[in-house]
Order: sequence, then C-alpha cells, then structure tokens
Amino acid sequence: MVLLGIGAGPLRMRAPCRVVYTVTEPRRKGFACGTLPGHPESGEEAFTISQRDDGVVVFSITAFSRPATIAARAAGPLGLLIQRHFTQAYLRALVHDRDSS
Repeated sequence: MVLLGIGAGPLRMRAPCRVVYTVTEPRRKGFACGTLPGHPESGEEAFTISQRDDGVVVFSITAFSRPATIAARAAGPLGLLIQRHFTQAYLRALVHDRDSS
C-alpha cells in the first residue's frame, strides 16, 4: 500500500493506493496504481515509459477515475484542477530528473 496525501496538518487529505500491475517488457516498463477505500477518487493511474524503434523515449500517463466521497463529488470542477495539478507535478519531476542526470 502507498499512502499519498495533499495538504498539511489536520487539513491533510489521505489517498491510499496500491500497485495493481507492473510492466516489465524489454523496451517498456511501468506500473499502475489503483485507489483503495478512503481515497477521494475511485480509479487507476498507469505510468509507462517505452523506447520506440527509432530510439525515441515516450512517457505515458493513462488515468480514469470518478469521485468516491461526498467531498470529491462536492468539489466538482475543482477536483479536475487538482488532478491536473498532480499530472503536471509528475511531468515536472520527469524533466527535473532528466536535467539533473
């Protein structure tokens, strides 16, 4: 189990997840996380990185979810903004890791 969170102190929202599968092919690696009870959303996110025949490396995020709590449903469009924030954070982390190596 992985316990993600957003916020601080008593306002911290917990988001439990687990790895539901891994990809370990010669030119493709990755994993997917599925939400667990207590997560504000119900769904999965998959992260894969692959190398094409021409040598280009491709990173993919595939996700699907729906609100799982009253708070997530009440957030409405704000929930989508929060999801976009996390996707952008994943992409920034990739660029940072690439630039620091």
